[in-house]
Amino acid sequence: RRALRNDAQGKALAQALLSMPLDLPWLDRLTIGQALRETAARYPQQDAVVFCAADYRRSWSAFDQEVDRVARALLAVGLRHGDHFGVWATNIPQWVLLQFATARIGVVLVTINPSYRSNELAYALQHSNVRGLALIDHFKSNDYFSSLQQAVPELTQCRAGLLESPQFPKLKTVIALRGDTPAGTLSWQEFLSRADTISAEQLTQAETQPTCLEPINIQYTSGTTGSPKGAMLSHRNILLNAYYAGMGQQLGSQDRICIPVPLYHCFGCVLGTLCAVAHGATMVFPAESFHVGAVLEAVEHERCTAVYGVPTMFIAMLENADFQQHRLRSLRTGIMAGSPCPIELMKRVTGELGAVQMTIGYGQTEASPLITQTQPSDSLELRVSTVGKTLPGIEAKVVDPETGCDLGDMQRGELCCRGHNVMLGYYNSPEQTAQAIDTQGWLHTGDLAQREPNGYYRITGRLRDVIIRGGENIFPREIEELLYEHPAVQDVQIIGVPDRKFGEQAMAWVQLHESKAASVEELKAFCQARLAHFKVPRYWKFVDTFPTTVTGKIQKYRMREISIEELGLQDAANIETA
Repeated sequence: RRALRNDAQGKALAQALLSMPLDLPWLDRLTIGQALRETAARYPQQDAVVFCAADYRRSWSAFDQEVDRVARALLAVGLRHGDHFGVWATNIPQWVLLQFATARIGVVLVTINPSYRSNELAYALQHSNVRGLALIDHFKSNDYFSSLQQAVPELTQCRAGLLESPQFPKLKTVIALRGDTPAGTLSWQEFLSRADTISAEQLTQAETQPTCLEPINIQYTSGTTGSPKGAMLSHRNILLNAYYAGMGQQLGSQDRICIPVPLYHCFGCVLGTLCAVAHGATMVFPAESFHVGAVLEAVEHERCTAVYGVPTMFIAMLENADFQQHRLRSLRTGIMAGSPCPIELMKRVTGELGAVQMTIGYGQTEASPLITQTQPSDSLELRVSTVGKTLPGIEAKVVDPETGCDLGDMQRGELCCRGHNVMLGYYNSPEQTAQAIDTQGWLHTGDLAQREPNGYYRITGRLRDVIIRGGENIFPREIEELLYEHPAVQDVQIIGVPDRKFGEQAMAWVQLHESKAASVEELKAFCQARLAHFKVPRYWKFVDTFPTTVTGKIQKYRMREISIEELGLQDAANIETA
């Protein structure tokens, strides 16, 4: 609420801050670029970002200046307010620089899943109408330029910045973030050098155009059926979500957040980078993708006070052979989200890992992403059995999926939310937008939940995740939570597979602790003693790993496909139902 600089932009920022009501977060009504300016002015010499594997460390002041240079380079290659720019890369410094540089001049960032193959990339590029694309050369088995050339064969025949492709008419500029510079592309250094042709005044003028209510991200949802949908998120959507997520962890400028989750996902580029901006905390990236050893090293050597992850990541940390060798005393809090957290795992995270104030977050990309979050002061019972209360400024309700009528406490139905977190809509998909957001502005999550009398929510499953066996509803979460209590079970996932007689049967995929054993008969007996007979899984499969997305989310639809093939249930799967 004070002028930070004497130039026109500083005065405009101060005016925007002063005009806000006192009860609103300081960054409400600001764009992402303005919020970064403010944080850099408040904490100029403190660490802003650390990429351990890339030996990259910048203070807030230096980072802000580097973002300026990248923003000027974007302007130099023809990107303008409202254009779309894709980033197809792992967790590297250029990803974060491009995130803030595009936001600074109002260019919409399209986040592309690093695990995409050529056909998936082609869909994202065409659907999102990107004007520019930045990508890495390769990572693990993925040759990014080979995939791009398959999707856009015209690239090899054009001059850099002058791409002409009938299938991708908007795409003009491709930037190689590292490695060789294939035909038709600009190297990262060539791209940066073009910033010299854009003056500081031109950048300042470009910064005045974006507004906080405009879309600034298109993030593709992974989805279990059909093509991915591009959720359009505004500056305000994701800045407020980041602010409240940090407030829920009681973050301040002294905190350091370990971010092993991918940047292309809301978990990384909202709850990670923007949360750090909102609270002046340091963002620490252990490696390009999740590597358990790198995470433990980063927490220890960078003295991280918070760590993020999906449950499978926390399991990997706790089960790592060198876990006991690492000094993790700095850990205090963090967010576990992305998929349901087993009760026993949460107890181990707060106990053995030492993150005594770990929070559980629940949401989805369409909600920017958090809807609810537990609080550090909540009892362990609340933090292991619920997903918390709604974030400030967000309403939630549970409705009957069939009638849409509101349900009372302790009744299971679909969770809906409304507020500053709800996406603007799906890009170029008005029908799908109308299906997701009703005429009163309620986002229908597709998740089954119940509200406790104290206002906390429990997530009980997915509408389409319910197993219906002979007319009986089976909720996988209930069986999973029970099996987590078995001493030999490290992780478990329950799916439904087709059955001629009953329609569906429950199947358990079980991962055992390395040092322990259990038979199918033993696990069945364990369930039979505690569950109604129809809930006891008919089929069992022992596995070392589960099929997951790049973010670590379990892909139950892939498990179902694999199981149908292995069990020979193709005929039952092809039976048509109403």
